[in-house]
Amino acid sequence: MHSHFSPDSMMSPERLVRRCEQVGLNCIAVTDHNTTAGALRARELAQFHVIIGEEVRSSEGEITGLFLDESIPAGLTPVETARRIKDQGGLVSVPHPFDRFRRSVITTRGLEEVWPHADIIEVFNARNNLDADNRKAREFAAAHDLIGSAVTDAHTVVELGRTYIEMPEFDGTPGGFKDALSQGALHTRKMTPLIHVATRFTVLYKKLFGAPPSQPNEAK
Repeated sequence: MHSHFSPDSMMSPERLVRRCEQVGLNCIAVTDHNTTAGALRARELAQFHVIIGEEVRSSEGEITGLFLDESIPAGLTPVETARRIKDQGGLVSVPHPFDRFRRSVITTRGLEEVWPHADIIEVFNARNNLDADNRKAREFAAAHDLIGSAVTDAHTVVELGRTYIEMPEFDGTPGGFKDALSQGALHTRKMTPLIHVATRFTVLYKKLFGAPPSQPNEAK
């Protein structure tokens, strides 16, 4: 999920945390574009587990790092991006690898380069318009022995809690998370394609007017 630290979201970490509490999410990964700032802010606010993540724009498309200590710069090669994630003890996840409509999706060459270093692949992304794209990701994960995840990829509060994974408690470590995720049950629910219109509007709005300020008391 994304906060307003991403250029395509208006959702403050305060609103994000409050909504997660309302819908019963007790472990989340905040993966803003090219920064861990939103995840760090959410962790300060939440009474539940927040995984520090980042959706990094590599030279060949997006790669997600989980369990990070600090942000990873954009523009590196897929292998170098994965290496920097691993150097922090993190996990490498490949987001929406076959979504044919997103310009940020990892290229075929990038996927071939990074999958040997990956731990997780998104086999369901609620923002993918076509079921075939999610199905292709499931087939790729099975063929390459990668753990599959399901995500909302939420940029707005209405998306939170629609797709989630029910999995065993884990010890807070990346290894424990991988083991629990491999036993998880995926609960999936697609978003309307119109959600992308809202995202594009957000990008334009923020280019013109900037991001809204964070509101520290909103989550109380």
